[in-house]
Amino acid sequence: MPFLIAILGVMGAAAFWWYRMKAMNDAAREVADVVGRVQGNIRRKKLRKQAALSPLTAIDDPVVAAATLITSIVSENGPILPQREAVIRAVISEIADKKKTDEAVIYAKWAAAQVDDTTVVIDKLAPFLRERLDVAERNDLLQ
Repeated sequence: MPFLIAILGVMGAAAFWWYRMKAMNDAAREVADVVGRVQGNIRRKKLRKQAALSPLTAIDDPVVAAATLITSIVSENGPILPQREAVIRAVISEIADKKKTDEAVIYAKWAAAQVDDTTVVIDKLAPFLRERLDVAERNDLLQ
């Protein structure tokens, strides 16, 4: 009988420790899942931010950059209506041919719609325009 009690005691202790290890394993797995979700959220936020800026980082032409900057500023007061678009086209057509104007305005409307904040557009495009434009062209853009 004492031998049977000893075996039951060992089995009970093994079951107790098995349950405790299982609970610790579940807790560790849950912590790892939470950490993974947090890291995933951070990565997704970073990717969203990069994706939001990608229309601006793809700009390699000063005419398109100027059109995007103007369109973003104009769109801050409301949607780009046909009258506003006509004014933007008129301004851009002074510095580019018709084909380039069409391309610049279409891309500018799309890029301005992709990036919500005009200050971000200014922050990203100002250094590019500063490098590419001479003093007279910069003054012309500001007017």
